[in-house]
Order: sequence, then structure tokens, then C-alpha cells
Amino acid sequence: MAPAPRFSLVVATLGRVAELDVLLCSLAGQQSADFEVIVVDQNGDGRLDDMLARHAAAMPIRRLRSNVRALSHARNLGLAQCRGALVGFPDDDCIYPPGLLAAVDAAFAADPALDLLSGAAAAPGGGLGSGRWHPVAAPISRANVWITAISFIVFLRRAVLERIGGFDERLGVGAPFGAAEETDLVVRAIDAGARARYDPALLVLHPDKRLSEVAAARAFSYGAGCGFVLGKHRFTLPVVASFLMRPVGGVLRAVLRGRRIEALYYARTLAGRIRGYCAARWR
Repeated sequence: MAPAPRFSLVVATLGRVAELDVLLCSLAGQQSADFEVIVVDQNGDGRLDDMLARHAAAMPIRRLRSNVRALSHARNLGLAQCRGALVGFPDDDCIYPPGLLAAVDAAFAADPALDLLSGAAAAPGGGLGSGRWHPVAAPISRANVWITAISFIVFLRRAVLERIGGFDERLGVGAPFGAAEETDLVVRAIDAGARARYDPALLVLHPDKRLSEVAAARAFSYGAGCGFVLGKHRFTLPVVASFLMRPVGGVLRAVLRGRRIEALYYARTLAGRIRGYCAARWR
């Protein structure tokens, strides 16, 4: 058997071919070639066959099939097959900039006590995207976890993932509570004693879908995930209140400006957060 790679990268995918092709091209361009890619294919057909065969000549790719179309379930399937000491979960529509894996590898090698490393999301049009971000490097804690971690730029030691049990399959796209699965994972890691750090210099390019028709359509489900994690981990009432007041303000601003999609996005986000929080606290 070939020696274990340094990184295992678990990519859950559904419905995307061109985007996954771009991601794999970006992985082929990494300075570090010491990684394996585990593609968890949730498609019911062979749309990925030719593209994966082409990339398999440039990198080790293992393909797993899943009949369950749920992100956290797919990631847990991939995690069970990982051999690398470090694990990442790139989305099937993100791009790793050149040198990212080398930088992550160097950070873990320089600090043997480091268990989890996170960065920020870069928007295609420039600047940061996919939410709010902590402005400076910092240890990750419950106080800042919501602005220091998103799944496609979180790397963990595999031993930590095995100890805390992977992703909560009630959370994530395709699950009852459609987001915040990575926040839950990071909180559980921290609570288990993991040392976690955030570095905004580590960037992954990801489409910024906020305040679009797509974002408005999924806002309730994503909001429910956020609310569920707030309730599951017993965040303080001031923190919960801040997560409810923000979308209230968003609705008011959008209505005053006549922005229908924006108003729908914030209204559905608010309703989802309330639903998720209540489900976690009174289940």
C-alpha cells in the first residue's frame, strides 16, 4: 500500500461538473502534491466519469457513491476513508489558490499543538465574501467562531475528527437544518480541548451568493441551521439576541429601500433561526 498522504481532501458533490473540474484544476496546481482527493458523488448518473478519469492522471482520486443527498452525510462517508494526517473539506465550487496547502502544512508543522486551522473566503470580484470575517489572526473561540470558520477553509488533524465523531448529520445542505455544520464541528472540537487558530491570510475563492434569488430561496433552511447550533451549544442569550436582531434590521433597511429579494432573504433567515433555536432547545 502507498504511504499515507499528508492531506485528505473530502469533496461532496451534487449536480456540478464544470465547477468541480475547476476545483480539481486548482488542486493540481498546488505546490504540495502530498494529498489525496476523496470525491463523494451524490449524483445518480455518470456525469463525472470522464472528468474524474482525466484528473486521476494528475492526482490520487477516490470516488465514493452516496444515494443520500445530504452534505454532512457525504462528508462523513469520505472522512471514514481518509488516510491523511490533515483533513480539509473543499466545496465543489471553490478554488484553492496556488500555495494554499503548502501554507497550511507549514502552519501545522511549525506548531505541533495546533489541531485546527481556518482562513477566510475570497469573493470572485475581490475582497472577502461568504459572510463577515474577523479582521485579524486570532485563536478561535466560542466568542468569534461565527466569523472565523467556514467549512471549505477549515483544516483539522484527522485524530481530532475521529475523536469528536465528524459532522452532525442533522446539519448541512440536505439535512433538516441546512447550514452551520462546520460551526458545530468547530465548537465541539474546541469544547473537546482542541487548539484552533484563524488566519485571514489563508484564502479560498468561493462564489458569494448573498442577497441573490438563490440565497433567498435557501435562507430559511440556512437560518434554521444557525439557530439549531445556537440552541444546541447553549450560546448566551445576548449572542442569540444579536443573531435575531441582525435580520430584523436587514428586513427594515430592505423594505425602506424597496429591495424585495433582500427583504425576503432577511425575513426567511429570521424565521429559520427562530425555528432552529426552538428545535434545539425544546427537542
